Amino acid sequence: MVDVFEEVEEQLRTDRYKALARKSLPWIGGVLALALVIALGIWGYQSYRAKAHADASEQYAAAGEAFTSGQRDEALRLWGEVAKSSSRAYKSLALQQLGGVQLSDNKVAEAVKLFDQAAEAAPTPVLGDMARLKSAFALLDSSPYKDMEARLKPLTEEGRPYRVQAREALAFAKIMAGDLAGARTEFSVLSLMVDGGEGVSQRAKAAIALIDSGSAKAVPGAVKAALALPPPVALAPGALPPGLQAQPAPQQQAPGPQ
Repeated sequence: MVDVFEEVEEQLRTDRYKALARKSLPWIGGVLALALVIALGIWGYQSYRAKAHADASEQYAAAGEAFTSGQRDEALRLWGEVAKSSSRAYKSLALQQLGGVQLSDNKVAEAVKLFDQAAEAAPTPVLGDMARLKSAFALLDSSPYKDMEARLKPLTEEGRPYRVQAREALAFAKIMAGDLAGARTEFSVLSLMVDGGEGVSQRAKAAIALIDSGSAKAVPGAVKAALALPPPVALAPGALPPGLQAQPAPQQQAPGPQ
């Protein structure tokens, strides 16, 4: 008799498990289907970004070659296309190139707007602060000191990639604002900074000499030329923009899209 009861109880448990499984199966299937959709979506998005990054790289390089060979209009067209790309790194670089062209045409307001857009698009501080510094350089001889300080002061913080150059720009801005004592103090510090490089030290010492000789008024005309960063290089197709890490892309080894 005990065996009969145990057999009946086991059968009841089995029936309950089956019923529970039948109720749970649709939910489990739904969760698995959703996970599959998410995985496929992530894979598709990464593939899309990798292709967009590779296309932007090729166009950016082609624009540089066109500009070097004198095909200015074609270069501007290609950089304009890259500036619309979903690759944030190449978008930032292209906007900086376009800003540089505007600056060479003495269109400061247009150049500053493009540099600021490049800073917003940049995926890394290396690219972003490069654009912010160029924007500040473009305004250095025309903006009041408080505006220059607002742009440059954040770039001088510890750990920022161009903090020495930003501090140097602020020192020159003080000269232009007539604060020679403050500028001399800044240049004295810059002349001793080991991470500033020989160029920064030499410019700082030259500026101190001009201030001490009473010839500081001669500085503003040479400020931009002395401080200007070189433009972003025309990278070869698939090459790595500054500050980025290479990651594998589908069917080839390429820098990871930003």
